[in-house]
Amino acid sequence: MAGDWKEYQEETAEFFRSLGLAASTDVTMKGVRTEHDVDVLVEIDMAGFTVRWIVECKHWKHPVNKLHVLALREIVSDLGADRGIILCEVGFQSGAVEAASLTNVQVSSLCELSTSSRDAIASFQLRELFDRAGVCRERYWQIPKARRIEKGLRPDLGDAHLYSGIFVVEVVERYLSLAFRGAFPIALDLFDIMKLDRKAPKTLSNPSEVLSAFEPLIAELEGMLDAAEG
Repeated sequence: MAGDWKEYQEETAEFFRSLGLAASTDVTMKGVRTEHDVDVLVEIDMAGFTVRWIVECKHWKHPVNKLHVLALREIVSDLGADRGIILCEVGFQSGAVEAASLTNVQVSSLCELSTSSRDAIASFQLRELFDRAGVCRERYWQIPKARRIEKGLRPDLGDAHLYSGIFVVEVVERYLSLAFRGAFPIALDLFDIMKLDRKAPKTLSNPSEVLSAFEPLIAELEGMLDAAEG
């Protein structure tokens, strides 16, 4: 762990960058009522809009109290941000934890955040992936049947074991719907695995695993649709 506050701040920013996110330090942001100095600003591009997290780094020797949580809630509201995060490696007083409960402010440590943020980001990306699957469905049906067969997007009659773009969309949408409901672990149907001709785990335990299993399928389908439309 970093030795001083500035190092802790930079370590926090680097953690979010390691997840593929944009993270800036020492940012001054103008809110509705006033300006705010932000330790770390994290930005996530999701389906054409930007999600912003305001991160405060408390490199302290004593737990954070309730007042700091309430203050961050006000800052997040004034800036119109999506989430506020307070990081402190020595923990939080019980009042601070209660003040953050059921709000868009999260109290954590950099160590704990490593797991929770990965799943939170993956959950955002699953929603984007679901939208991409829907676009693929629309594009698929706009391509003439003969062209779909020619470009390998669907089998010809009697070729039941060949690739089917619409089957990929239906499978992805079905398992993403289970993930949105939090139905973990998600057991994959053996027929789906065989039909997709993919090596995949028999169960998916979290949003990150779901994303890893199905994003490549949609990316591949998008490439095939591009070729068929060209």
